Amino acid sequence: MGDHYMEDWIGIEAASKYLDVTKDTVRNWIKKTDIPAHKIGKLWKFKRIELDAWVKSGHSAID
Repeated sequence: MGDHYMEDWIGIEAASKYLDVTKDTVRNWIKKTDIPAHKIGKLWKFKRIELDAWVKSGHSAID
């Protein structure tokens, strides 16, 4: 696994920057959508590749 494995996981702050939205938006998506988020202990973690697929699928659009 090594260091590369750990680079695959990002937190809410990094996910919000990656998606160019606020942290509150990411938190709302966790509650209201099927954003690919993984709760590890008390923290939410994301994989960039899963976020990319989620955005491409159109699921990030909230009416």
